[in-house]
Amino acid sequence: MKAMKVRLMLVMGYLGAVIGAGFASGQEIVQFFVAYELYGMKGALVATGLFALCGGMLLYMAHRWQVSNYQDMLKKMMGERTGLFIDFLLAIFLFLGISTMMSASGAVFYEHLYLPKGLGVFLAYILVIAFLFTGRKGLIISYNVLVPFKVILLLIISCYAAFFLEKQTMEMYTAFMCPAEPRFWLLASLLYVAYNFALALVVLSEYQTLGQAGDSITGAIWGGLILGVLVLVNYMALYKFVPVIMQYEVPMLYVAGKISLTAKYVYTLVLWVGILTTAIANAYGFTQRFAGLTGLNYRFCLILCLTLALPIAMRSFSSLVSKVYPVFGILGILIISALLYRTIKDISRALYYCIMQYIAQRKEA
Repeated sequence: MKAMKVRLMLVMGYLGAVIGAGFASGQEIVQFFVAYELYGMKGALVATGLFALCGGMLLYMAHRWQVSNYQDMLKKMMGERTGLFIDFLLAIFLFLGISTMMSASGAVFYEHLYLPKGLGVFLAYILVIAFLFTGRKGLIISYNVLVPFKVILLLIISCYAAFFLEKQTMEMYTAFMCPAEPRFWLLASLLYVAYNFALALVVLSEYQTLGQAGDSITGAIWGGLILGVLVLVNYMALYKFVPVIMQYEVPMLYVAGKISLTAKYVYTLVLWVGILTTAIANAYGFTQRFAGLTGLNYRFCLILCLTLALPIAMRSFSSLVSKVYPVFGILGILIISALLYRTIKDISRALYYCIMQYIAQRKEA
């Protein structure tokens, strides 16, 4: 039972880190997969494999090195100096990510619930503090509570749209069916995994101490595979409404609206919970780093960091996304490349040692 609990906690952590505002809105799936038409299906399958592979490698190396925070993980992967530089850039992104997610919360309240943007920003501010006040324990509890709720609703609406709604045919728009260059579908899939995995690193590193290596690695692989299934289902749901959904900021809300008005309001809640879980991941990662650097009390740093993020959070959500996320994608590529190199090197050494031991035993026999 304990082994299964550890695996499920890893799954929740992985899903919570990746399924944020961009995923739940459908905007990420449209840009990285649907825009490549049928090639997007191949891209989704590649992303599934990469998410599972990267998650498994991360927990494998975390247990090999016995590290349970992303700062030490970066130093082990990239060396002291490069690790510190990447850590610095990642910390900046995490802080901007806090502002971006609080801004997204305000946008949902203003655009879809017709309530003041400030109310959405302030509610996210309060809830993130409440969930993270106990540190790592609060992070894990928040994901165990929020992520299953979010994923179940997301699956219900996406599966209904993918398998039961009729495909929308609009022949007059066929010229716009594939707005992205088809030959770049693989690159799009790699970039999607890269920038999402950078945030997953921050969260999953914290789970190293929860159980045995085998259980942690299995849980991370399960999480990656489930992520891939969610990408595929969302792709199928959104592809039915190309090219109309290309003009929407939140295309999944358009799809949910095609089911019913109730489904649209339910999906608005899914979107907001996705925003909240991403805000929690960003806030925990940055606060932990800030507290470690300054030596100040963690709880004081949590309130201070979120308060400092408030002025930026009042800016436009779309403008923040366009400036912040491309840089995060580059960081993700560097992190995955370093992780792949270290994992291959470690496994090769272990394999070489086993072969030499076997040869030595044969000679003695």
